[in-house]
Amino acid sequence: MANIRSVSMIGLGYIGLPTATVIASKGIKVFGVDVRQHVVDTINRGQIHIIEPDLDQLVHRVVNDGYLVASTTPQPADAFMIAVPTPFKGDHEPDLVYVEAAAKSIAPVLTAGNLVILESTSPVGTTEKLAGWLAEARPDLTFPHQAGEDAQVQLAYCPERVLPGHILRELVANDRIVGGMTARAAEQAARLYRTFVEGECLKTDARTAEMAKLTENAFRDVNIAFANELSLICDRLKINVWELIRLANHHPRVNILQPGPGVGGHCIAVDPWFIVDSAPDEARIIRTAREVNDGKPGYVVDKVRGAARGKTNPVIACLGLAFKANIDDLRESPSVEITRRLADGKIGIVLAVEPHVSELPEELRDGVELVALEAALEQADIVVLLVDHEQFKRVSWSSIKGKAIIDTRGIVN
Repeated sequence: MANIRSVSMIGLGYIGLPTATVIASKGIKVFGVDVRQHVVDTINRGQIHIIEPDLDQLVHRVVNDGYLVASTTPQPADAFMIAVPTPFKGDHEPDLVYVEAAAKSIAPVLTAGNLVILESTSPVGTTEKLAGWLAEARPDLTFPHQAGEDAQVQLAYCPERVLPGHILRELVANDRIVGGMTARAAEQAARLYRTFVEGECLKTDARTAEMAKLTENAFRDVNIAFANELSLICDRLKINVWELIRLANHHPRVNILQPGPGVGGHCIAVDPWFIVDSAPDEARIIRTAREVNDGKPGYVVDKVRGAARGKTNPVIACLGLAFKANIDDLRESPSVEITRRLADGKIGIVLAVEPHVSELPEELRDGVELVALEAALEQADIVVLLVDHEQFKRVSWSSIKGKAIIDTRGIVN
C-alpha cells in the first residue's frame, strides 16, 4: 500500500473529531462523517460541538486550509477509521449496532487496497465481525478472514487511549497498540499512525489489541473500586478516608486512588463489562469491582436522604454533572445518575450546577433546574459535591454555615 493521502473518519465525537483534526494537520485530506447534520454543519464552519482545550483553533485551521471537510455520507479514501459508540443493551450486553451501521455505510465506497481501522472500544472479536459485515456487503472484494495477507481490503484495530481535557497532546504523545487481522494490516495501520504519533506504535493481532484496551480500563476500574470500598468502610468506622489514603500512600509501594460518587465516562464504566460478557465465569474480580462502583451512586443518594430527614421540601444543590473534572462530557456520569435519582425520589427541590454545559441532558429536564454556582449555594439546604471542578475548589467552604454538605470528592476535607 502506498502512502495514505486521504482518510475517511466515521464518527466525529470526542475521539473521532480530535483524531481527524490531528491527521488533517499533517497535510492528509480527511473526510469526516457523522450522521448528525448539526455536527457536520458546525465543523464545516470551522467550529466544534464539544469542549476540548485548543481543539477549536486546530479545527478552524484545518477546515480553512481545506484538509478537513465533513459530511453525512462516507467518501472514497485510502483508509477508513471508525470511531462510533459501543453502548450496552439488556444486562450489560455489548451493542455493536453502530459499528455494523458504520460498516454498511463505508462498504459501497471501498476499493481494493483500502485499509479499515476500528478505534471504538469493543469486545474481543469485533474486528472480525466488522470484516464479516464488510464481506457480506461487498462480495466482489476479499477480506482478511477470507484471503489473509492477500486480502484486497485489510483490517486493523487500534484503540484510543486518551484523557479528556488532554486529548490533543495524548493523541500525539501516547504509545498506540496497533492490532491487525494480518501482519500486513498491522504494518499499514502503524504507518498511518506514525504520521502523527510520536509515541511507539506497538504491533500485535486484533484480538489482543481489543483485549488490551479492555484490560487497561478494567485495571483502573478495579483500583477505583478499592478506593470506593474504602470510603464505605471508613464511613461506617467514622474515619476520614481522604486522610487515611494520604497516610497510606506514604508507603513506597502503595498508591491508592481517590474515591468518588461512582465511575463514569464511556471507557472505565463500560469496558470491564465487555470482559465479563465474554468470560462471565472467570471475570470474578472485574465483575465485583464494577458492582462496587455501580453501587456508589445509590450510597450517595442514601446519604442525601439521611441529610434531608426532618426537613420539609429541602433544596438540594448537586455540584457537577460531568463524569470528571473540567470537561463537558456527561456520558455514563454517576453525577447525572445521582441527580436523576434525587429528582425522581421527590426528596426535595433539586438544583444542578454544571459550568461546562448550557442545558441539562434530557433525563434531567423534568424535576431539575440548571443554575449558577452562586445561586445554588445561596438557596441550598443540602450541598452535594459530585465533581471536583476548579470552580468548586475555589469556594470558601469554611465560610458556608447552616448547610449539610455531602462531599464525594474530598474538596471540603
